[in-house]
Amino acid sequence: MAIRQMLRRSLSNERKSTEVPKGHLAVYVGHNEKKRFVIPLSYVNNPLFQDLLFQAEEEFGFHHPMGRITIPCSEDLFVDLTSRLSRT
Repeated sequence: MAIRQMLRRSLSNERKSTEVPKGHLAVYVGHNEKKRFVIPLSYVNNPLFQDLLFQAEEEFGFHHPMGRITIPCSEDLFVDLTSRLSRT
């Protein structure tokens, strides 16, 4: 349930700033500098991606000051994970 709240808030905030294609989600990745990635919503159902979302919840909670989904991992790790997900 908490993940849905985070996604819903992030989607509404994304519409206000930069458009994201239908069926996709913008996430911000990194520890210090955050890089924006647009990913398919289907990734959210994958257990590996859900682990990253739980880490984000633990580190940032659901009251992130920018109102967006921020994933606290290295950009390289995120790119590796999304590359694997795109092949499944």
